[in-house]
Amino acid sequence: MCTVVVRWVSGAPVRILALRDELTSREFDDPGRWWPGQPDVVGGRDRTAGGTWCATDVGTGVTALVLNRPQKRDADPGAPSRGVLPLLGVEHGPDWLEHVALDGMASFLLVLAAPDRLTTWDFDGAGLAVTEHAEGTWMVTSGGPEDRKADRWLPAFSEAVHPDGWRTLVAKEPPQDDPGALVVRHEQDGMVYATVFGELIEAAPGRLHLEHSRRPWTTEPWQALEA
Repeated sequence: MCTVVVRWVSGAPVRILALRDELTSREFDDPGRWWPGQPDVVGGRDRTAGGTWCATDVGTGVTALVLNRPQKRDADPGAPSRGVLPLLGVEHGPDWLEHVALDGMASFLLVLAAPDRLTTWDFDGAGLAVTEHAEGTWMVTSGGPEDRKADRWLPAFSEAVHPDGWRTLVAKEPPQDDPGALVVRHEQDGMVYATVFGELIEAAPGRLHLEHSRRPWTTEPWQALEA
């Protein structure tokens, strides 16, 4: 996951755009109820590690998303995968830290978007910074040069209507080899790293409307999922 936009206003459904940037060779499944131990959780499943980059608990209306960060790119042997974090976030809320050891994990930013709060945890491989966000529209990225995205795109997302206006913004430009682009495509050493998935989420307790696409920069219809 590399770009997340969240609109959080107390008393209203939480609205989210999640763009996943990943190696195009890394296989994944579209959003579904993939985890028997969490039957109310909907999210895409990473086939390599079995976790997810974005999960929503339909009953509570809580969504958790994880973004890779640049400080510690690789986990130590035996450390948990970052893909477990959204599943822990939707199950335990802000107490998720009590259920995982961060020692040795690769760096990440975890977003917890709930009906009553928007919180992020930024782990650089050593220390953890927690931020509570005020009501409004926020954009977070994988950091470094990608932080240019907020300067370039956040004002437009703040003014646009979710989901149609946000979908239009995603399709405004084709994939680019530019960390400041909303939709990216980088080729190096025979590998392609690109935007491979987009989700538009509207979540409230007991209701989830989710639209998703593997080619979100095109005008092709996004698939809808109601739960």
